[in-house]
Amino acid sequence: MFLLLSAAYSLAQEAQPTESQVESAYLYNFGKFVTWPTDRPAPTDVFGICVLGRDPFGPVLDSTVNGESIDGKKITVKRISSLQQAQSCNILFVSSSEEGRLAPILDAAQRMSLLTVSDIKNFAQRGGTIGLVVQGDRIRFEVNRTAATRCHLALSSELLKVAIRVLEKNSLAN
Repeated sequence: MFLLLSAAYSLAQEAQPTESQVESAYLYNFGKFVTWPTDRPAPTDVFGICVLGRDPFGPVLDSTVNGESIDGKKITVKRISSLQQAQSCNILFVSSSEEGRLAPILDAAQRMSLLTVSDIKNFAQRGGTIGLVVQGDRIRFEVNRTAATRCHLALSSELLKVAIRVLEKNSLAN
């Protein structure tokens, strides 16, 4: 039930985990709690996690998902500089370096049914699906259900239970 929290908790059992370690664990685990549309034109043999813009993870994300799979698909990590390269992605992490282009990125991601995740301030309120936020000394996340619906993504109730905030259509600021 709490795989998301257990990943972050297991990292906490080690020496103080870095922000990159915690965020990488979240990216990996988010993929387990989302269902993508069956008619989505993406490769069926890999599960793609893509980082758009400046990479905040370095080798941490690669080592986190090394040898792992989601729904029987091997996880691949790609660093991309444009959305045209996102065709094989399931999860799109939008780097803070892309904040100035956020609206067109989210529009394109919606058309491609991508799960968007970022640590950009107010990401979920601005139309992203999952916003990573610092609460105290921990990294937590907010979920925008309206954005998920627009992307034709089904979010598990287990994911919604562990989010610190779930934004619905009537709670979103324009």
